[in-house]
Amino acid sequence: MSTKLLEGERALVTGCAGGIGRGIAQALKAEGAIVLGSDITPPPVADGIDFLAADLSKRDGWKSLLDSAVKELGSISLLVHAASPRRQEVDTPLSVSEETWDAMLDINLRSGFFLARETGRHMRDAGIKGRILLITSQHRLMPRNLAHYSAAKAGMTMAMKELARVLAPDGIRVNALAPGAIPGGGFVANDLGGLVAQIPLGRAGTPDDIAQVAVAILSERFGRYVVGTTVEVDGGLGLLSWIPSKA
Repeated sequence: MSTKLLEGERALVTGCAGGIGRGIAQALKAEGAIVLGSDITPPPVADGIDFLAADLSKRDGWKSLLDSAVKELGSISLLVHAASPRRQEVDTPLSVSEETWDAMLDINLRSGFFLARETGRHMRDAGIKGRILLITSQHRLMPRNLAHYSAAKAGMTMAMKELARVLAPDGIRVNALAPGAIPGGGFVANDLGGLVAQIPLGRAGTPDDIAQVAVAILSERFGRYVVGTTVEVDGGLGLLSWIPSKA
């Protein structure tokens, strides 16, 4: 009998070219899942995870991805939506363009919602008690001087709750993870400034810190009664009364 937490699961992970998405895809594979990763461009280094290119900023990008993923995998029992445009510190509330705003919400919120909803329908119709995980942020609650990013992640949080409520009766669990300061996610290490010194745990996080919690929530051994919840994985960052704009 396998001791791996996700043996035989079939997973689709968006935002898989690097950072948090790549870390989660690698961790799911290590725990026995068959993993299909997706992003707008392939990862720089092949690591044995199959890849589909998809542009989730396009109106039908999520649908094309889902159709291709079901064809490739046969069925989907795990979905992780980690895709997000790289955010730029110059895109403040007073300067962000409509184009940048639209791209952020299109990839995070619009594609995330419809991809999760239709994957949930696929799971329900196939009789799969699947799991869906959306990657949000501390900034769904705390302003970051990036209104488009905070709005997208706040919207994802409520979309997750709505989907969790309607899919749970079919045994499909929908949850979210809210990472803290993770270099290689949406920013690079030198963007952190003095933030790390303020994190109660005393260090920035890593994609693997996020990935291991994702595995637990997606597994039926540890996460089987977790539904409609946002799990903070932030080293205590959320305990601060405010977060600098480069958090």
